[in-house]
Amino acid sequence: MAPSPSRLFAEISTAERPGGARVVMRRAVVLGASMAGLLAARVLSDHAEEVLIIERDPTVPGSAIGSSEIDNEPRPGVPQGTQVHGLLPAGQIQLDRWFPGFTAEAVAAGAVFPDPGTVRIHLNGTLRPSPPPMGGNSALVSTRPFLEALIRRRTLAIGNITLVTGQVKGIDLSSTRVTGVRYTPTGSEEVVTEAADLVVDGMGRSSKLGDWLEGAGWSAPELKRMPIKLNYATALFRRDPAISDTSVVVAQTTAGKGRVARMGGINAVEGDRWIMLIAGYGGDRPSRDFDDFKTRCRRDFPQVFGDIAERAERLGEVITYHQADSRRREFHRLSRLPGGLVAAGDAVASFNPVYGQGMTSAMLHASCLSAHLRSGASPTEPARGYFDRVRVVVDAAWQISTQADLELPHVDGPYPRGYRITSWLSDLLFAASSKDLELNARLNAVTTMVEHPLSLARPSTLLRAVRATLLR
Repeated sequence: MAPSPSRLFAEISTAERPGGARVVMRRAVVLGASMAGLLAARVLSDHAEEVLIIERDPTVPGSAIGSSEIDNEPRPGVPQGTQVHGLLPAGQIQLDRWFPGFTAEAVAAGAVFPDPGTVRIHLNGTLRPSPPPMGGNSALVSTRPFLEALIRRRTLAIGNITLVTGQVKGIDLSSTRVTGVRYTPTGSEEVVTEAADLVVDGMGRSSKLGDWLEGAGWSAPELKRMPIKLNYATALFRRDPAISDTSVVVAQTTAGKGRVARMGGINAVEGDRWIMLIAGYGGDRPSRDFDDFKTRCRRDFPQVFGDIAERAERLGEVITYHQADSRRREFHRLSRLPGGLVAAGDAVASFNPVYGQGMTSAMLHASCLSAHLRSGASPTEPARGYFDRVRVVVDAAWQISTQADLELPHVDGPYPRGYRITSWLSDLLFAASSKDLELNARLNAVTTMVEHPLSLARPSTLLRAVRATLLR
């Protein structure tokens, strides 16, 4: 009998470090030094004699933070890198799993461990109980470029991993499997072919893997989309304790009578700064005009947003970002799949970023790859075991994010099977969790991807939610 999604998820998301490495291939090639690509390369270093990462963007040293030189500018290939990013506790667990001591290193370099007393979550204008700290500590907070630079540095310090810059042009396929990757090195017009036993697509939402498969006579995975029409605006400020002791604030307004769906976030990050985001949907679109930004902060969000926008020193301009949809590619449904080919991170699925699932999902995909290769599967055979595991991770994140997005008035589907009962149960649990700290902890474990959503369907949890609702 196949293990349940909850059990598979627990095996994937474990903090336990894998045992001895088993080299099963000569060369693995990773397309893209994204979060997904870097973590995949780290995993593959245990199983390949050589791991080659091909990245389009050059890596240029940025500003000095703490005692280390940390790149602090987003790569061109990550247009959303300027915006607020959240590393969920499940992602932090995986980082410490694959890079022992990572959290301590990040904190020493300037990342923030917020005091739980300075974390505030607002829903529809009401302050909710703060989620319990993970393992006695709050989640690690930083900007995306800072975190990515630390991961890149740890990855490239591994002796059998090499990074080259260039533009990937395609993959070579035999009648059964991938055999290599074609790319043009930076500064050259020559197309170079690199042989590969296994190729990982970490090229993100804009991945061309489906086009390459169809061009070679294979089927592309089905692409599912959910239109969300999300609009971001983000600004950086100098932290000032005279204005606020805030380290993390999340403010959400759900669509309803007299309410417009919006999301705001504040993170205290490295360099003694606040990064603050405000977001709307559809025609509610924050601009790059700072006066507009300040007005929205004061009008639409809790007081601390307006206080920081109006009184703190602004560092740089307001930067906007738009994401039209959430999407997932159904690799697990392909009846014919080339051997030695996997995809990870946003190349498989990308979600509404306000829920902070993207980086953590990419890290869990790396653990899926580790579990697949350690199971004894051949790297040159179709990676169905890998994609079955990834499906469990994607389904969990997709359920959490799309369940909320389907409440938006401009989103009209697609509705998953069982949506009505799932929505009713979600509403029941969420309402009860505002008064029951244990339910709040269980709900938080799911929304931070530490536990699978099915954990909330346990009879003890549902009975507790009903009891809490009746007592209210």
